[in-house]
Amino acid sequence: MAKGQGSERILYVTDLAYPARGRRYCDEDIRLTARLREEFPLAVCHPRDAESLMGAFDLVVVRNSGPVLHYQEAYDAFRARARAEGVRVYNPLTGKGDMAGKGYLPELYSAGYPVIPTVDRAADLGRLPESAEYVVKPLLGADSLGLEFVGAEALAGVEFGGAGAGGVLVQPRVRFRYEVSFYFVDRDFQYALYAPRPERRWELERYEPGPGDLEFARSFVDWNGLAYGIQRVDACRDEDGRLLLVELEDLNPYLSLDLVDEETRETFAGAFAESLRAALGR
Repeated sequence: MAKGQGSERILYVTDLAYPARGRRYCDEDIRLTARLREEFPLAVCHPRDAESLMGAFDLVVVRNSGPVLHYQEAYDAFRARARAEGVRVYNPLTGKGDMAGKGYLPELYSAGYPVIPTVDRAADLGRLPESAEYVVKPLLGADSLGLEFVGAEALAGVEFGGAGAGGVLVQPRVRFRYEVSFYFVDRDFQYALYAPRPERRWELERYEPGPGDLEFARSFVDWNGLAYGIQRVDACRDEDGRLLLVELEDLNPYLSLDLVDEETRETFAGAFAESLRAALGR
């Protein structure tokens, strides 16, 4: 056992072969697990193996496991067994953001939160602002899978499909200045990155939050109410200068740690390790 390690064992769930566009998810988890092994006995497994292996560990950490649509049956079995047997999972399985699908977007829009206007019923289409083009996206989508753009004349033909698989959301296509992501461990802000050129959304740079930015981002972390975990608040700055929520990623957010400086990476890793210790002690 390495120096500083306790006896609590962590199962770290990731898909090291996931083919992310323009990014290498595996590098992030290779580096993070190397850092965490200094403090915890740790094993890595593919998301399809999590259910069968998790009983031998004290905490299951879900990281860059890819869209669950690619292994939905295995993921559903994992969630059901973890809940039935009281297995501790990081992030907790109570997340109300993308972990549960994108149904939170129309909920937050109806509640007056600053989100991209979103509806999930034909009867609510009239609540959307007029737009030359609209976005239709799967309720259970990820990584832009199944997303399409349609004209206003096509809205009447959208099949919303209900709350489960097959359901869709509709949003106006928002013109924005840039996209920005805020990264949190527990409820503590760590860093922010943005894509200053909308046509190059994966070319991220360090972002220094302006007045009100962190209050905006933290309002969604507070709304989600997770006891611990890593969350990424994705937003866009519209042409009027307002920040609008794009998504609240609370299942397995990619962290883009390769784009921040070494001090920020180490600060994040330290906060992550401390959060894991707190989760193990609960």
